[in-house]
Amino acid sequence: MHGFPGATAVSQLRVYDWPAADGLRGGSPHLHTVSAEGYVVLAGSGVLQTLSGEGYGEHPLAEGTVLWFTPGTVHRLVTNGDLEILVVMQNAGLPEAGDAVLTFPPEVLADPAAYARAAALPAADLEAGPRNEEVVAAAAMARRDLAIEGFLRLRDRVLADGPVALHELYAAAASLVAGRVAEWKQRWRAGALAQAEATGAQLEALAAGRCDHLAQSTVRRAESVPPPRRYGMCGRLQTWRPAG
Repeated sequence: MHGFPGATAVSQLRVYDWPAADGLRGGSPHLHTVSAEGYVVLAGSGVLQTLSGEGYGEHPLAEGTVLWFTPGTVHRLVTNGDLEILVVMQNAGLPEAGDAVLTFPPEVLADPAAYARAAALPAADLEAGPRNEEVVAAAAMARRDLAIEGFLRLRDRVLADGPVALHELYAAAASLVAGRVAEWKQRWRAGALAQAEATGAQLEALAAGRCDHLAQSTVRRAESVPPPRRYGMCGRLQTWRPAG
């Protein structure tokens, strides 16, 4: 399980079944700059298309599949039907804080203001009912289509020139997120690093014959966020929040 996401957050994803320009149905291609991501396929089938240091790849997905990938892997989910996935994200809080970068065309990636406009979705208004739902869905689809446009162009370059063709995207992604890194470090110190340090302290205690931390054992619970599911990059998301 080397490289499987640690210090995780989980969500349940129902992959978009909207057809794209190349006839396939699925989500918005993107990469994560510091977080690994894992999938546990709950239902349906499909393919994960990837661009990485290994070039272009297609990875079949079926019920029971467990698959994960490291930062920098451009990934596009394609569904053959009702593809439902439990998503395991490393560094809980960082993906939600902008760790993901969509594969928009280079001219959009080079302009932070244009990227922000293309990536944003209108706020969901539960009081507005179906009309607002249609507006948000249309915006999510337009965002997805623009990311696929860039992805298909990038895939052609990777197939022709190899993984070196990804370097321009990586440089643009690093530039887009650079201003957020200080805030990300605070989240990381309070989350992933704090958990790892707690484990280290527990190991030291056990090695010294102490077990005080075992007496602090507890059970916690999270409650599912009520519907409707929100629009994510790759599909409709079911999330959870800590009880209370």
